[in-house]
Parts: sequence; C-alpha cells; structure tokens
Amino acid sequence: MMGPSHALSGAAAWLSGSLALEHLDLFHQTPLQLAVGTAMCAGGALLPDMDLSGKVTTNQGGATVAHTFGVVSLFWAECLEKISLGVYNLTRRGGDPRRHNGHRTFTHTLIFNIALGAGTIALCARFGKWAVVGVLFVTFAMALRGLFETWAKRAGWIVVTLAAAAAAWGVHQTLPGGRGYPALGVAIGVGGIVHLLGDLLTDRGCPLFWPIPIKKRKLWHCVGVPDALAVKVGGKVEVLALRTTFAAIAIIAGAVLLAPDVMRGLGMDA
Repeated sequence: MMGPSHALSGAAAWLSGSLALEHLDLFHQTPLQLAVGTAMCAGGALLPDMDLSGKVTTNQGGATVAHTFGVVSLFWAECLEKISLGVYNLTRRGGDPRRHNGHRTFTHTLIFNIALGAGTIALCARFGKWAVVGVLFVTFAMALRGLFETWAKRAGWIVVTLAAAAAAWGVHQTLPGGRGYPALGVAIGVGGIVHLLGDLLTDRGCPLFWPIPIKKRKLWHCVGVPDALAVKVGGKVEVLALRTTFAAIAIIAGAVLLAPDVMRGLGMDA
C-alpha cells in the first residue's frame, strides 16, 4: 500500500485497539496520551518503507516516509535499503531469487518490527525524556508526512520538521520524569506490524515470518492473499475503499474515546 494508507491504518489500529482496551478496563489514556499514541502508531506504520529510497541529491522518488526530512531521510532510506539487501543476500537460499533492491525484505518482517518496538522501549527506559523527545520528533514528522500528504508536499520538509519539533517539545514538557514510557515502543511496533498486514493485501505480499523457512529452499518466502483478492497499490480499492474505511474507524473510535472527557469539560457528566 501507499504511505497515506499505511499511516491511516496505523491511526485506526491504535484508536480501535485503545477503545477495546478501555472497554475492558485494561488500559486508560488521557486525550493527550491518546493523541501521542495515535501519531506514533501512524508514523510507525510508515517506517518499514524506509527501505525504499529515491534519488537523494534531487529529492525524487522513494517512499512517502523517505521524504520526511528531505535529502537527509532519502539518504537514510538509501542506507537502509542497502542494509536490507545485504541481509537478504547473506541469508538467501538457492530458491530465493537474486535481487538488486532491498525493498520489502528485512524491514518487512515481524522480527524487525518487534525488535524496533522493543529497542524503542529500551532506549526510552535507559535515557528517559531526552530519548523520548527524539522518538516523538521523528515519528511525529513521519505521521504528518503520511496523514497529511498533500499539505506536507506543499509545505515542504522544513515546515514538517519544524512542526514535528514543536509538537515533540510541547509533549515533552508535559511528561513527568523518571518513567520509561513503554507505550511509545508499543505504538511503533504495532504500527510496523499493521504496515505488514496492509502489504499482505497486495499482490507482492511480504516475507512476514523470516527467518523461519516456510518453503523448502526458500528463506524469503512472501506471504499474502491470493492474487485474485489482491489489492492494486494506488488503485481505487486502496485509495477509496480502504482509506475511507481506515478513516471511519479512526474517527468513530476516537469520538467514542474522547466523548467522556468532552462531556466532563462541558459539565454534562453525571
């Protein structure tokens, strides 16, 4: 799927999941925490595509997320694409085809995205609020790029960067010290896994279970829906049907979650 679809799916997943946990009385979030988690999950849902680089010097091509910070993030994407290709080449078996590009390989596995979430939790636990503000900055910028693609393209990466920096610093100022904030890592990990589930709907799928050898002589077996049910990337089903569905889920879940706080603010609670 394309960047905006992935970002919307991440937002919808966090809000609907939060609604379910709230209903079961397992996990409560304040409106600010809910907004931060939604933004981080939306940003995390773009991260796997950081392995799709473009033309670094001219700021062209590449995935939506690769343009978040202009040529800087395009360079990151170029590096990650080469790393992913290197992992593929080092571990491929005889049945795995030769590749000249690392897109939809290492970063499109469960193990990578789970490790990314766990690593974020460990980073924030070790370095506290200063690590948190860095994580918030990067993911907020990616979320802006994905959720508001048209505005982000028109505004440019500098404006997106400044907006993300201001939002990250503002949230940072409200956070109490001495905590690890594990929900941030969970949001990023969940976003990445939601990305993989979205790519399973396309005709290319992704190597979800690497390095588990699902097929003989193949370690990088891409799994997905049957071709007859596959969604065309950028097609009408994705752009119109899936994005509308994701947006509706996010809006409805968010409205239900925020309704009690809004009513209390208006003095309408029982």
